[in-house]
Amino acid sequence: MATLEENIENLSQRMIRDANLEAEKILAEARAKADEISKRGRAQAEAERKRILERAQQEKDRLRGQAVASTELKARNDQLEFREKLLEQVFEATQGKIPSVPQWNHYDEIAIALLKDALLHLKNYPVQVRMDPVMRKQVPESRVEAIAKELNVEVTGVSELSQGTGVVVETVDGHLNYDNTLETRLARMQNSLRAPVYHILMGEQV
Repeated sequence: MATLEENIENLSQRMIRDANLEAEKILAEARAKADEISKRGRAQAEAERKRILERAQQEKDRLRGQAVASTELKARNDQLEFREKLLEQVFEATQGKIPSVPQWNHYDEIAIALLKDALLHLKNYPVQVRMDPVMRKQVPESRVEAIAKELNVEVTGVSELSQGTGVVVETVDGHLNYDNTLETRLARMQNSLRAPVYHILMGEQV
């Protein structure tokens, strides 16, 4: 039979073994828990890393898109600016040539067309007619009266136009007038002419 000392020794050793086993179990569980936390942490870290990379890529794409859009917008603006400058040069050159139109061989035909158009715009009123010097010579007052009669318009007087190429018709009371000079006609038509003129300048068919 074991002595009391032996029993105490055996019990102590068993308790130590049990404690050691429990400690190892706790340590194993702790390690497992630590591994799980570590894995979860790595997964979270990896997920966060991916999110950061995705956000960075999105930001990069956004900035690249902005840069491309900005470049395209600048190119369009430059093209529009070039187009406008070119058109302005054309219209300015055309305006500069208008004073020479009365020297054309068929200016009398142009003058009559301008006169008829102007009279028709104020056909319901007695009007006075003012024409540029060349037009007044080529379309004498008797011819003006004949055209007015043909169009059923009352003309009360004909005088010389001090500025412009063509004709201006004005009501007797001065409240209404229709400027049918070539300078004003070009200005009125300028917006509608921009696109076709530009296409012609670029060698395109209109």
